[in-house]
Parts: sequence; C-alpha cells; structure tokens
Amino acid sequence: MKELIFDTHAHYDDEAFDGDRDELLQSLYSCGIEAVVNIGAGIASTRNTLELMKQYPFIYGAVGVHPNETGELDEEQFDWLRQVSGTDKVVAIGEIGLDYHWKEPEPEVQKRWFARQLGLAREVGLPVVIHSRDAAKDTLDLMRAERAEEIGGVIHCFSYGVELAREYLNMGFYLGIGGVLTFANAKKLKEVVAYMPLERMVLETDCPYLAPEPHRGKRNSSLNLPFVAAAISEIKGVPREEIVAATNRNAKKLYRLEQ
Repeated sequence: MKELIFDTHAHYDDEAFDGDRDELLQSLYSCGIEAVVNIGAGIASTRNTLELMKQYPFIYGAVGVHPNETGELDEEQFDWLRQVSGTDKVVAIGEIGLDYHWKEPEPEVQKRWFARQLGLAREVGLPVVIHSRDAAKDTLDLMRAERAEEIGGVIHCFSYGVELAREYLNMGFYLGIGGVLTFANAKKLKEVVAYMPLERMVLETDCPYLAPEPHRGKRNSSLNLPFVAAAISEIKGVPREEIVAATNRNAKKLYRLEQ
C-alpha cells in the first residue's frame, strides 16, 4: 500500500481557497494525503476550523490565537477557546507564540497571551503548535519559564539554526518542515534537517503560504508535500516513502491520534 502523507499545519479556511475549497479537499485522499490539521489563527479562523472539522472526516483542528492577533483577545474569548478545546477532533492549542516581525501587538501583549494559552494547553491536556518569528530568545525563555516540555507539541515552520533545534528537540518537541526547505537560500534549515532525527520531524504546508519549489510564490496546498518529502529524502539519504511513513507516524504521535 502506498504511504500516505499527514499535513500537520494548514489554513484551508483562508479566503485563498474560497473558489474551489470543497473540490480541492475532496481530491486530497486520492492524491496521497491521509489527514490534515487545520490551524486556528484567531477567533474567526478557529470558528471556521471547527466547521471544516465537522464537514470533512479527515480534517482535525487546532484552536488558538496567533501572536499577531492577540490584540483582539479578552477573557470572554479566552473562555470560549477553553470550551471549544474539548470538541471532538480538536487535537492541539495553536497556533500560539511570538512574532516580532510585524511588531503588533507590542511584545508584552503577545507574551501575556502566549503564556495564558500555554497554560490552557496544560489545563486541557493538549499539545501546542508554536509560531515563532524573529523572536528566538523570548520564545525559548517563555517556554522554559512555563515548563513547556511538560506540555509537548511542535515548533511550526521551524526557521532557526541547529543550536535552537537542539534545544527544542531536547525539550521533546517536534519540528514542522515545509516548503521553505526547497528554497535555494534555506541553508540553515537544510542543516537542521540533516542534523535532526527523523523521529522528531513532521510535514506541514502552512497553506496557502510557503509553496515549495517549483511552485514558489503560488497558492500552496497539501498536494505539494511530495516536493518537501523529496527534499528531506535527498538530505537524509533515506527513500521518500520512508520519509512519508515516518512523518505520518510522528504526526499521529504528536497529535495523539495513534489507534
């Protein structure tokens, strides 16, 4: 039987899919995609994620508020996140973290809600999906302070070097690898993939963003993950089928979906 791919991080509720969402999603299984986790990035996209989970048996969800959206968060919405985290097929709290690329809202607001959402994950017993951009030190410091190694999860779209990879791997986290790996200028990420054990790696698209070569700059989807698996296969010197099988197993462990 052909090995099937597990996309651990997608945004199929994005308006980029409004024209052909159902058609695309219905085609995934026949194209070798077994399952997808759609990731909440704010209150509205978490609502949309809950709807997609209901509609498609192979879609799971993460509920949470992206660091750049934390300016909108208040206690009432936070309570709602807590409620919906218990919904069938919700497998993580995310995406949460720190993003200093856009500088909004200010770091203190981002940090406060990052800590709160890590606390929520601990309370409800779910892993976390971590977003960290241009915030390497603060992300790690806050995760250490909150003992995130006891919570577990994935560093999505990992974009730092081997030293930080080692820190997160030592904490028991998985690293999400996507289309960026295929870019010519992704030297640091290629070094991380060469260094890290296959047992801690998961595949992700972050679609509609970050399409791999040869589709860079176009709308991304789970259908592009074979290009990422091929790039890992080349770096690791391991057959592509083995990469797909291992990352599928890892995804099910990460999201606690093992039968």
